[in-house]
Amino acid sequence: MTSSRWAALLCADRPQIGMWLATGDPYVAEICAGAGLDWLMLDMEHVPNDLRSTLAQLQAVAGSPPEVVVRPVDADPAGIKRLLDIGVRNLMVPMVESADEAAAIVSATRYPPAGIRGVGSALARASRWNRDTDYLTTADEQVTVTVQVESSEGIRQLPEIATVPGVDAVFIGPADLAASMGHLGAPQHPEVVETVEKALGVITSCGTAAGVNAFNEVFARRYITAGARFVLVGADVTLLARGSEDLALRYGCTSES
Repeated sequence: MTSSRWAALLCADRPQIGMWLATGDPYVAEICAGAGLDWLMLDMEHVPNDLRSTLAQLQAVAGSPPEVVVRPVDADPAGIKRLLDIGVRNLMVPMVESADEAAAIVSATRYPPAGIRGVGSALARASRWNRDTDYLTTADEQVTVTVQVESSEGIRQLPEIATVPGVDAVFIGPADLAASMGHLGAPQHPEVVETVEKALGVITSCGTAAGVNAFNEVFARRYITAGARFVLVGADVTLLARGSEDLALRYGCTSES
């Protein structure tokens, strides 16, 4: 059983509202961390982040109110180990399609005998370089595991995935799910939206926290009504892109000028 603050917030009275950090820049991360949001998703899968830039952003937002969830590129245990060692406590692992995959991810976050995480706390920021003398005995309890289900196969296996011991939450990814369902680029297709809403209900019925990505406010609120406990409602890069486009439009700029 985890003792993390993020796990407690997933059971709070209101849904947790968050945004993506996708620029890879600590300065931007620090700005967003002070905006008043509940949580931040620091992505490594689709953005130019590596271990060093992820560490720099963790340092930039340390002490800020939002909880930080980090999404690695994949479920590689070596990559997960390195993230935990630099101080990541909340992981969201993409493209999970079976209970066995989910169980392997949980194992990668636990020290033996509960899992396979390598022991290197003397070198790790997570333990404050062994200044936290209780780290090895408490580390497993401090980590949360969110698995991301974003394919038709994952949806079929959802009840089994959501009930894997050590899985704290399941996050639905509508964009990849839409592609898997034959609706590439259309995450708001009625068939996709219906599938997402049903999935959120299944996850919740399993006693697991459900999350989803929804930049459109109408759909974000629909998914909250359907049971989502944590929602990503925007991203630093999209705010910058749309905001700069709006600025250019209001002043009559053209790409040729």
